[in-house]
Amino acid sequence: MRLLLFFTVFCFMGCYQVERNCKAFRTGHFYSEVVIDGSIYRSEFKRLDDLQIETYNNRIDSSRLRWINDCEVVFKTINPKNMAERKDIHLKILATTDTSYTFEYAYVGETKKQKGIAFTMD
Repeated sequence: MRLLLFFTVFCFMGCYQVERNCKAFRTGHFYSEVVIDGSIYRSEFKRLDDLQIETYNNRIDSSRLRWINDCEVVFKTINPKNMAERKDIHLKILATTDTSYTFEYAYVGETKKQKGIAFTMD
C-alpha cells in the first residue's frame, strides 16, 4: 500500500512543470520587488535586448546585458561608481506568468542568492 501511495505521489510530482516563457520578458517596461531582511525594495526598469535602464531611489543605473540563454542573463554596470557596482550580476528567471516572473540573482561567483518578482508595466 505504501509503495502504491509513493508511486502515485511521485508520478504527479514528476508531471508538474513550472511555466517558463522567458522570451516574453527579454524586453519591456517592468518593476521589481525584492525582500531583504524584512524590507521591500522596489525598482523600475526598461529593458532592451542588450541594455537595461533602472531607477531605484531616484537614481538611474544602466547595465549592458549578456544573455546566456532565454532564462539567464548577466548584467554589467556601464559606469560603475564603486567596487560593488563593478561586480557583474547573474539573474535567472525561475517561473513566469502572463504578467510577471520570479527570479533569483547573485553577484557572479558568489553563492548567496536573493529572490524577487518582476511585473510588467506595459
